[in-house]
Amino acid sequence: MTSHLPIAGLSVDLISDFRQLTAFPFMVNALEAGTVVAIMAGVVGWFMVLRRESFAGHSLSVMAFPGATFALLLGLSAAVGYYTFCGAGALVIGASAGAGTRRHRGEESAVTGAVQAFGLACGFLFLSLYQGVLAGYENLLFGDFLGITRGQVLTLAIVCVLTLGFFAVVGRPLLFASLDEPVARASGVPVRRVSLAFMLALGFTVAATAQITGALLVFALLIAPAATAQLITPRVGASLVLTVLLGMAITWAGLALAYFYNYPVGFYLTAVAFSVYLIARLARAAIDHPTLLHGRSRAVETPA
Repeated sequence: MTSHLPIAGLSVDLISDFRQLTAFPFMVNALEAGTVVAIMAGVVGWFMVLRRESFAGHSLSVMAFPGATFALLLGLSAAVGYYTFCGAGALVIGASAGAGTRRHRGEESAVTGAVQAFGLACGFLFLSLYQGVLAGYENLLFGDFLGITRGQVLTLAIVCVLTLGFFAVVGRPLLFASLDEPVARASGVPVRRVSLAFMLALGFTVAATAQITGALLVFALLIAPAATAQLITPRVGASLVLTVLLGMAITWAGLALAYFYNYPVGFYLTAVAFSVYLIARLARAAIDHPTLLHGRSRAVETPA
């Protein structure tokens, strides 16, 4: 028999809701881990969207699935598989990045697609080879927050610090190469090595994020906050900070909804992230094309 916590759902008393949300250690761990992941995914995702490498991010999120199933097949922690397979996939994709020409971009996309297909096939192979019942394997795909431990929070924090340290050192040349690669190369920026290092950072971020959202929904925290922020403002510093703040807000909202209404956290994270992006997209369309809306209004008012 499954026991359920006596949770009535969200109310208008936000203080009471917050106290309920933080009443249990597993939720405190989830909120702390989610905050760390949101910060890391926000920074990496901002560069990923700017560099138009969303397909690579999606393919690396797929690699989290075979990584987790292979690690569990060997009796290891799923996190070990996440970091190993996502890191390996990032190295393969990053090594295919060439000089930025159309031909090299096409080769990179082809390699990225091949990595994604191979990773997904391996995941199902490892799942079929598992002798026994792999309880909760759907959580590997769609996320769960009940099993996050203090050790995982600490590991995520270490990965986050290392990732932010990487961007503190490489962020400026990476931004230069992302905005104008030929000029950056002519100025002496090691574009290929910077791109490979960024792809590896993206792989480790995907591995960390998958522990919260699941392998298939990593994209919600990687792309939605960054894409939304870049819609709102073109300023580099402002959009980067806004990306992190949006990621934290989306994560907390998703975890709170999953806690109070007992549905997968990945669904709520994705739904909130998509809603925020959709609102920003519609608002941008209204600002950029105000005459379109007015024209439609006048057309409705004009008699036939």
